[in-house]
Amino acid sequence: MNKLDFPRIGDCFLYETLPNGLPVYVLPKKGFSRSVAMFATHYGGADRRFLLDGVWHDTPAGVAHFLEHKMFDLPDGSNALQLLTARGASANAFTSTDTTAYYFSCTENFYDNLSLLLRFVSTPFYTEESVAKGQGIIAQEICMGLDSPGNALYYGLMGALYARHPARESVAGTVESISRITPETLYACHAAFYRPCNMALVCIGDVEAERIAAMAAEILGSEKLEMPRRDYGEAEALLPAEREFSREMSISAPKFYLGAKTLWPESGEDRLRLLLTADLALQTLLGESSPFFTDLYDAGLLRRDFGAGFESSAGTAAVLMGGESKDPDAVCAAVGKAVERLRREGFDEDRFERCRKAMYGAYLQGLSGFTSLAQSVIGSVFEGYLLPQLFSVLPELSMEECRSFLLDTLDPSRLARAVIRPL
Repeated sequence: MNKLDFPRIGDCFLYETLPNGLPVYVLPKKGFSRSVAMFATHYGGADRRFLLDGVWHDTPAGVAHFLEHKMFDLPDGSNALQLLTARGASANAFTSTDTTAYYFSCTENFYDNLSLLLRFVSTPFYTEESVAKGQGIIAQEICMGLDSPGNALYYGLMGALYARHPARESVAGTVESISRITPETLYACHAAFYRPCNMALVCIGDVEAERIAAMAAEILGSEKLEMPRRDYGEAEALLPAEREFSREMSISAPKFYLGAKTLWPESGEDRLRLLLTADLALQTLLGESSPFFTDLYDAGLLRRDFGAGFESSAGTAAVLMGGESKDPDAVCAAVGKAVERLRREGFDEDRFERCRKAMYGAYLQGLSGFTSLAQSVIGSVFEGYLLPQLFSVLPELSMEECRSFLLDTLDPSRLARAVIRPL
């Protein structure tokens, strides 16, 4: 297998792309008792329209999330989650806008658990009865989410930023959309997206890389299939579809999000650079050590839950910031003033370098969390870059590069806002 070192850290990934197209990444951790495996497909809530074998498929919202729930059902009537738990493993799964991942952690029976993980994720089994049962369960989950201020705030902002892209809609879909899901829908989407060339396997712990790769090759086969072609609709302008979303809910204090779209590069290395540029710039301007945050916190306008960050998925990229505030209007005005001050004065160099070092340290600390690290590796593989590259790219970023990004992205014409106010 190939070797990929983390600069100046001592850890290294062993990796290989199997003949069937599956990337396998293993981070050996000798002497550790706990091991983690994550098997993921580059398929999520936004992947609703796709071309495969010359045929276009249009699917209802929520299929990727529905598949996540149903993949644990095995043809013999057993349940993979229960089997993993009986073997002492802690297992779970998640679906995002562009990824569905299945994972477990354990201190024993790692290879038996890995075999089960690979087999159940690659073995579709759906019946009319199981789909109907799943529709009832997931409909309850969707209805519970409708009462969540966090969900309402996030998707309110996404709906304001995007006019058509499916990222504006809930990954779980709606009660109406999942009612249109059939076993045939699930089989078609599994066949399209749950193929090794569209997936990735990451294992971390005191495990053998060669054995893991051999198991994956044996269980998943050697055939390399065609990649599905996704269609997210017509490209969107950088200006928001709407300037503001507002709603009243049963909360004690207003919550808000402020956001702006930005272009997502084609190159994986360019994507990594943009991600790091955005995060470093936002932390320097708006992070907890910034004058912006301390002044508004002292004035009682912000709480510790305020955050600013960058997110990307399914061909989209955006800057998001927000939290709870008694006066969202004042906070949004303060963001505008901070950007104008940045335009006149630039960054404070000492604070910029402190934020860079803090980010570097946070990334180093992230290497100790096996599940979160596996998720980061999955994300980097699907976006086309290698995770250790961030340790070499981060020191290269200049103040002017970060300043230009913020002045361009946080232009008032590019901003949209979502606010949830108390009833």
